[in-house]
Amino acid sequence: MTGLLIHNARVLTMDDTNPTAPAVAVREGRVRLVGGVEAARAAAGPGAVEVDAGGRTVLPGFIDPHNHLLSTAESLAAVDARYPRVGSAADLVAAIAAEAERTPAGQWIRAFSMDDAKYPGGRPTRRHLDEATTEHPVIVYHVSGHQAVVNSAALAWSGIGEDVPDPAGGSFVRDEGGRLTGMVTDAAMELLLPLAVDIGCHGPNFHTALPTEHLLGWLSDAAGPYLSAGVTTVCDPQVSARELRVYRAARAAGTLPLRTFGMPLSHQLDSLTHAGLASPFGDDWLRLTGMKFYSDGTLLGGTAKFSVPYGEHGQFPGSLYHHPDQLVDLVTRAAKEGWQVAIHTQGDAAMEHTLDAIASAARVSGPDPRPRIEHCGYPTVEQAKRFTDHGVIPVNQPNFLHDSGGDFLRRLGDRAHRLQPMREEIDLGLRPVLSSDSFVSSLRPMDTVANAVCRTTREGADIGREQGVTLHEALRAHTLDAAHALGVEDRLGALRPGYLADLVVLDADVESLPQDRLREVNAWLTVLDGEVVHQAG
Repeated sequence: MTGLLIHNARVLTMDDTNPTAPAVAVREGRVRLVGGVEAARAAAGPGAVEVDAGGRTVLPGFIDPHNHLLSTAESLAAVDARYPRVGSAADLVAAIAAEAERTPAGQWIRAFSMDDAKYPGGRPTRRHLDEATTEHPVIVYHVSGHQAVVNSAALAWSGIGEDVPDPAGGSFVRDEGGRLTGMVTDAAMELLLPLAVDIGCHGPNFHTALPTEHLLGWLSDAAGPYLSAGVTTVCDPQVSARELRVYRAARAAGTLPLRTFGMPLSHQLDSLTHAGLASPFGDDWLRLTGMKFYSDGTLLGGTAKFSVPYGEHGQFPGSLYHHPDQLVDLVTRAAKEGWQVAIHTQGDAAMEHTLDAIASAARVSGPDPRPRIEHCGYPTVEQAKRFTDHGVIPVNQPNFLHDSGGDFLRRLGDRAHRLQPMREEIDLGLRPVLSSDSFVSSLRPMDTVANAVCRTTREGADIGREQGVTLHEALRAHTLDAAHALGVEDRLGALRPGYLADLVVLDADVESLPQDRLREVNAWLTVLDGEVVHQAG
C-alpha cells in the first residue's frame, strides 16, 4: 500500500498531547506521524503520494454515532419530500403524482422527510394523497421517522379499516368524525407496509421488505454522499435482522461504503441472549456496539413525553413505548448481558424513566458501561446533573434546532431554549457527541457542527444560544468523543501514530471562517483506511 503525505495543512489532531501540526503521514492503513513536513515525508516512505492541502483544515474522519445508514440509502433512492422542496400539501400531491406517472400501477410509492408542521393549512391526509394516485399504495414518512401518512390504497392493501384499534405505543389519527385521516404514529406504522421484521412496540418500524439486491445497490450508491461529506464511520442506531444481513452481504462483497457500527433494537434482546451474543462484537468495519431502546416518541411529531404537555394549545401530551417498569426491566436485562445501552429520550417525563432504567442497569453493568441517551432532547437542570452519576453520553442532533427550531419555539415556548443543552453538559464534565440522525436530517457533519455552534433556526432566530459550543468542541464531539461513545477511541477519532488512517481535508481553513459560513464547508479530500476515497474535482 503506497504511503500518503498531506502537508501545508492545518491539522487538528484531537490529540491533546499534539493538538496541531502542518503535516500528517499515512502508510499501510495507519497514521504514522503527525508533525513537521520533513519528518512526515520520511514516515510516509519512498514513493508516497504527496498532497498539498493549501492551508486547509485536516481532521480525523467524521464519526456519526447516530445515523440510519441503510434507511438513508433508501431515502436517497425515493421521493424527496424534504422542506423547502416540498412546502405544502399541494407540493406533496404534485411530487407523488409525478412519481406515480413513472411507476407501474400497484407498486408502492415511498417518500421521505415530510415536514408538515411547516405546511400552510396543516398536515396532509389520505384524501390529499388520493388526489395524486388511487392506483398505487403510497406512504410518506414524516421527517422524524416516527410518523407517516398513507393514501386509501395503502390502507386497503394493508387490510386496515375504520374499526382498527390503536396498537400499544402508536395510533391511527382520526378526524373529528372518528374517520381515519391516513396519518399513523409510532408503533402503528408496523401494520402498514410489507415489513421485513416484526418489532412489536419497541420502536417505529421502517424496516420494509425490499429485494436485497435493491438494498445493496442503494447502499453502494450512498458512498458518494457520505464520503464527499467526510464521513468515514457511522453507527446505525436501529439495526434489525434486515439491516445486519445487508451490511454483512456488503462487507463480504467489498461494497460496504464506510465503517459501519450498529445497535440492535431491543425486540431482539431475548434471541441475542439465547445465542450468547453481546457487544462489542465484530471488527473495525462491521461491529455491534450497543442495544437501542425507546422511551418516548418524537418532538417533531408531537409524541415526546413532557411533564407539562406542549403545543400551541398544550395539545401534545406525548406517549411512551413501554410502561416505565418494563423499560427498567428491558434495559437492566440488556446491561446484565453485557450490552451498552442507548435509550431514545426526548421529554423530561420520559427522561425520568430513562434515568431510572440507567440507574438500575448500573448496578449490573461492567466497570465502564457508557450509557447513551439518544437525542437527549429536554433534560431538566437536575436531570443533567444526574447524568454525571453514571457517565451518561448525550447523543445530540442540533440540526433539528435549525430545521425545526421555529416549530419548537412556537410549541414549547421558553422550554425550546433548553433543548439539547450541550454547553451545560460539557461544563458538567460530560462528553456529549454530535450526530445527524440521517435520514431524518442532513448527513453532512459540517451542517451539524455549524448548528451546534450557532444555535439559530432556519428563520434566523436564536434558540438557546447560551447552550452553543465552540468550534473545536463541536469538531471533537463529531470525532474523538464520538469514537468514545462507540468504544473505539483507542484507534479512531484522532490523528495519532498507530491510529486507523481515516481523515478528511476540508475545503477551507475552518478556524478562520465566520460562524455563519461553517455550513458552506465540504470535504476536499477523504481518506478511509489509508486510501483516498473522495477528492473534489
